[in-house]
Amino acid sequence: MNATPLPSDPRWPRAGQSFSASGKTDADLTLVGVPAWRTSISPTGAHATPAAVREALLRYSTYSIEHEIDLARLRMVDAGDIEDPDGPAGEKRVMTRLAHSRADLGFLLALGGDNSITYSVAVGVWGEKISQAGLITLDAHHDLRDGESNGSPVRRLIEAGLSGSRVVQIGIADFSNSPEYAARARELGITVITRAALRTKSMADAMSAALAIAGAGGGPIHVDLDVDVCDRAVVPACPAAAPGGISADELRQAAFLAGADPRVSSLDITEVDATIDAPDARTVRLAALLVLETAAGVCYRKG
Repeated sequence: MNATPLPSDPRWPRAGQSFSASGKTDADLTLVGVPAWRTSISPTGAHATPAAVREALLRYSTYSIEHEIDLARLRMVDAGDIEDPDGPAGEKRVMTRLAHSRADLGFLLALGGDNSITYSVAVGVWGEKISQAGLITLDAHHDLRDGESNGSPVRRLIEAGLSGSRVVQIGIADFSNSPEYAARARELGITVITRAALRTKSMADAMSAALAIAGAGGGPIHVDLDVDVCDRAVVPACPAAAPGGISADELRQAAFLAGADPRVSSLDITEVDATIDAPDARTVRLAALLVLETAAGVCYRKG
């Protein structure tokens, strides 16, 4: 990131300064870093991303002109990072931290880290409601692999009690999955909206359908924004992104729509490796905007 000091203007509040320190008990939205990286299939420095996104948040204001929303209206808390969230002990630490804080968090926004965090974050937030819960992923990949890695969180959540019939995957890409895992998705009853389908279906329509399916059990919905669903040109810091993914704007729309829907209780942003980003930090800056779009959605739902 550019180390040049940012200009100061009291009439232009910075989004990064709108988060108060942890300890507040009546948050509308809580940001927590989950810097997992050790079980990633591809080498990654994703553990450096939460800090990089927090820095990038200082480059944006609190105001959405499209929705006429000022995030200054929200009580936003930055709860810091959960230390060493990888492996069985680390995942247990994530689950325990989120479970113990659940009543005080408001909307939970987890900042990864690799995609393995979707498992520990969702289980921590859902608790005993996992059998009624729903999951929406925006991802190029099914994440149904065997084992425990950033390629397996969806399979692990289903094995933990989530119904496959309430899982919707948006943006699944050609040449990014195997026939066997695609068959596994069908067998589990997962609804797949492919990247190709999005050429004729708007993101608003895709999210509307996904929210209806994921929310059918009456339980909380978790949304996973795996940034490698985007075109590689806009997310060079996502190791598994491919040319031809969705646009940054489409992913931003999805983040807002997730935040705006009262059925959604939590969301994660994953698979950005800040250590390999372009010199203009375009991927990290997109991740920061996803934080703000989600927060704007939460503010919109509050009226």
